[in-house]
Amino acid sequence: MCVESGMNQATHSEVVQQEFAQAAELASAFCSDATNAERVTELSELIARKIESGGKVLAIGNGGSCADAIHFCEELTGRYREDRPSIPAIACADPGHITCTANDYGFDRVFSRWVEGLGTSEDVLVAMSTSGNSENILRAVERAREKEMQVVTLLGKDGGKLKGRGDVEFVVPGKTADRIQELHMLILHALVGAIERSLGY
Repeated sequence: MCVESGMNQATHSEVVQQEFAQAAELASAFCSDATNAERVTELSELIARKIESGGKVLAIGNGGSCADAIHFCEELTGRYREDRPSIPAIACADPGHITCTANDYGFDRVFSRWVEGLGTSEDVLVAMSTSGNSENILRAVERAREKEMQVVTLLGKDGGKLKGRGDVEFVVPGKTADRIQELHMLILHALVGAIERSLGY
């Protein structure tokens, strides 16, 4: 039993090491493209201009991407690394809104109704979808367009139906949602810091 347990543990460790290696490889591929850093910087300047004009950031996503939207927005309204003024941002993650809207209108409209109620032409919508095919994200992007909002899309795989729908678009490498979301969070963390610098904090 002890020998078999040791062999299983070694196998598990090897799998974990493969996970680490895969994540590092994808991050290296993304980070080695200097245009990605340039686009994050340009996006931070766009968002800063909107905030200075009285706008805000709205962020949406399903599942793990919803968690990323929450994480992104709390680091804007709260703090990232250092103290500074709160930056206006809202993640569409309120269970009351989501369950009410899904019950009354269908799950496909949980984000578009939220954009309709809160979005203005001075706002920026950050929409995340690892597949690029989530109908509720597509509808929200369409509604944001109608309201003349700036749209940022964080996508994976081939970009799906959302490819080409954002004013600023990131399609990151990776075949699975977990690896894609890790790169999305890397972008979002870098973006928070860049927004702070663009605002002079």
